[in-house]
Amino acid sequence: MISQPQQTQDAAAAISRHLPEALAFLRELVSSNSWTLNPSGVRANARLIAGHFAALGFFAEHVPSENPAFGDHLFLRRAGAGDRGLLLVSHLDTVFPPEEEARNDFRWLEEGDRIYGPGVIDIKGGTAMIWLVLATLRDTDPLLFETADWLIALNAAEEELSPDFPRACKERLPANTRAALVFEACSGQGPGYSLVRARKGSANLRITVEGRGAHAGSRHPEGANAVVQAAVLIQQTAALTDYSRKLTVNVGCVRGGGPINRVPHECEFEVNIRAFDNAVLQEAVDRIYAFERSGAAVRAASDGFPCRVKVETMSRNPAWPASAATGELIAIWQAAAQVEGVSLDAEERGGLSDGNYISQFLPTLDGLGLFGRNGHASERNADGTKVPEYAVKSSLAEMARVNLRAIRSLL
Repeated sequence: MISQPQQTQDAAAAISRHLPEALAFLRELVSSNSWTLNPSGVRANARLIAGHFAALGFFAEHVPSENPAFGDHLFLRRAGAGDRGLLLVSHLDTVFPPEEEARNDFRWLEEGDRIYGPGVIDIKGGTAMIWLVLATLRDTDPLLFETADWLIALNAAEEELSPDFPRACKERLPANTRAALVFEACSGQGPGYSLVRARKGSANLRITVEGRGAHAGSRHPEGANAVVQAAVLIQQTAALTDYSRKLTVNVGCVRGGGPINRVPHECEFEVNIRAFDNAVLQEAVDRIYAFERSGAAVRAASDGFPCRVKVETMSRNPAWPASAATGELIAIWQAAAQVEGVSLDAEERGGLSDGNYISQFLPTLDGLGLFGRNGHASERNADGTKVPEYAVKSSLAEMARVNLRAIRSLL
């Protein structure tokens, strides 16, 4: 049997050996635009990934998204003869349209230990991490690599949280799958990294107010001002935020009115609600739907004609609350990190990932990718130019060592 120090040395040497290829793979991914609404780019990204994993013995299945505006989901399977398997999760799309990349010259750029590039941490670095870990495992523990049941799942439209993807995952999930590992970026404050133990769920609602239009001068009393009614509801909606319950209610968009010489007859606003507890989330949704029944605050002065309120749900994503099953996975990863000399914590995040859905049917751990900053955003330089999100290059090897050791323990 190989001793633990020898195993550690072998793994470190294999990671160092494969690191240039992993970085070259990541550069290819970053250089290929795969904005969610660029389906041809998403499919090209999928072909690139499938080709790279084929050398490890993975067979590709391209599954069309239910929404024709999106590309195809990608599933990579390597069946093993053993009794344990893992689901490894990444996604194909990014938030950067080709026009934005071209306008700001967003591209691969290395500066010291930073790698800038669109999607480099969200989540193309995570895909490269999966490849690096599996290539190293094949070299250092070929028996485990051959006998484990591997399913790699990449969502074509994670940035839209395409609901058909988790269903497709579940349909293809080997019965012996122990856990789902999601390779979104890890985070960190100071030295060390943080994984993800829980994520907020969300509900996006649209509230439409119908009033009655009228001439703002000669027939003003006959008008029921939809904008004024919406303003009342906006205040009530925002007031639902309760930080003590980790509930946020954000009014993010308002549309209404028109020419200022008429009383506006219609106004609508859209709301994003987030909470770690599905019951708290539902309570906030119910209180907003109650606006339909609570009576109008704004009525026409002439005859009492009331504004009417309609609420509709645009989308809904379940919360992923902290659980004992995820806690057990965190303990495995922290033990591995300790051996590797890496500080590792776990946190709750307000943002969403495929983990929100997959955690409903499988123990899940998230944040196993690279460390970096500015996901979905950019930095502005002193000269006015912009650079996109960046990854810390050294985190690729560090987290690969931790992930490799933890996966060995899990399997």
